[in-house]
Amino acid sequence: MNARKEENKISKTTNRIPDVLWRWMKPFNRRMVRKYSAQFRASDIVLLLTTIGCKSGQRRVTPLQFDELEGEYFIGSARGIEADWFRNIQANPNVEVQIQDHSFRAKAEPVTDAIRIADFLELRLKRRPRMMRVLMRLEGLPANHTRADLEAFAAGKAMVVIRPRQENTDTIE
Repeated sequence: MNARKEENKISKTTNRIPDVLWRWMKPFNRRMVRKYSAQFRASDIVLLLTTIGCKSGQRRVTPLQFDELEGEYFIGSARGIEADWFRNIQANPNVEVQIQDHSFRAKAEPVTDAIRIADFLELRLKRRPRMMRVLMRLEGLPANHTRADLEAFAAGKAMVVIRPRQENTDTIE
């Protein structure tokens, strides 16, 4: 079995949220992108990520929750490597980001290392304990989990670290 098929098999068996939920989320995400503005109050936890479609070559905008730490932005992919936006970043790491009224060009680093993802999940648990506990329970992580449980859980996930670029032009490549 080739490596890509093995990764897909692993990500599908570790993702407990059904695909139908992700299909339902697409129209919701499109509405969210249309309404995103300074008046949209969720914008302090949601950014708009613009990627270039790996198959279409078209610009794709996705609203995603994020955490900022020391000038870098961290985004978790609940669908792991299966998320369209994550695949787009793997093909082209040059992205645009909008947070409230601020837009910038950035380089995105895809991460699948379970230890780094577990560190990110711990940060999210500290900053947003209620929301993260619910999400992680839905995904099958026990309420009183250990660090080993968290790392095993993270093995089927992915995240992206976004680093703003110094030069800031209007479009991505």
